[in-house]
Amino acid sequence: VIRESIERVSERPGLSLSVNLSGRVLDDPLLLQWFHEELNRSGIDPSALIVEITETAAVANVQDAIQFMREIKALGCRFALDDFGSGFSSFAYLRQLPVDIVKIDGSFVQHLPDNPEDQVLVKALTEIAHSLGKEVIAEFVCSQPILDLITTYGVDYAQGYHVGKPLPLEPQLQP
Repeated sequence: VIRESIERVSERPGLSLSVNLSGRVLDDPLLLQWFHEELNRSGIDPSALIVEITETAAVANVQDAIQFMREIKALGCRFALDDFGSGFSSFAYLRQLPVDIVKIDGSFVQHLPDNPEDQVLVKALTEIAHSLGKEVIAEFVCSQPILDLITTYGVDYAQGYHVGKPLPLEPQLQP
């Protein structure tokens, strides 16, 4: 998947892709060397790749996660913490983990217009992430009222059916 993503980015300058990794890769000593070799071979701008790992996987072994994230970022890639809020959600982890992007779990977003508690949480998570210098993505944005709310909260990006349904990759990459 990583190789395919790198190839897609090399074929389409300006394209940025996110790659979700399993938490099991955090202690794979060969992955980082292979990743480095693939980036060098391709000649792409590494910042065009965003590596994602779930909050649950990251906090399962925080020290390994921190080391892995630092090494990936040293290659020039960006890092996203996926599904934030779904697991152990500690702001101490958010402060410790060297991520560029925080993706707020969709369970807090999908009922946002009708749930005052979720509104408080999404707004607070956004403010805290921004204060730590991180960008914010809201998952499960499935309606205009949700998009309107997250926009007022300052969320940087929206992900969900309202902004775009999943599509096959090939037609999207045609010149």
